[in-house]
Amino acid sequence: MHQEVAIYTDGACSGNPGVGGWGAVLICGTHKKELYGAEPNTTSNRMELTAVIKALSALKHNCIVTIYSDSAYVVNAFNCGWIAAWRQSNWKNSSKKPVQNKDLWTQLIELIEMHSVRFVKVKGHADNKYNNRCDKLATDAIKYWKNIR
Repeated sequence: MHQEVAIYTDGACSGNPGVGGWGAVLICGTHKKELYGAEPNTTSNRMELTAVIKALSALKHNCIVTIYSDSAYVVNAFNCGWIAAWRQSNWKNSSKKPVQNKDLWTQLIELIEMHSVRFVKVKGHADNKYNNRCDKLATDAIKYWKNIR
């Protein structure tokens, strides 16, 4: 039997590009795990993707996963069929230009194929406590990274 896991993710950037941070909260039954990190020269979209990648990478078994994100970029890529279109057009977007962040998208696709995953868009900076916690983890990671440099 596959475990059900709820994953909340968020990414942030101080400057875009600039120092970026990401945060994730994984919830399985009564268990909760927080993950976070930062990178020196990145974008908010890369941090949104990284949060999902790091969270899915932390799962030890095949799971039924619901990913909650305030990133339309991440959620719509799967829910609106962008990924399928990009793959079919050899990773070109609707403007015939190379898809940005292909390296992260391909990592994410590999991880998603190991689980049963659905994406849910949540409103950012609103009343979702786990989305707010992810935002705090991401912004705190940026502050920490800046302070140690």
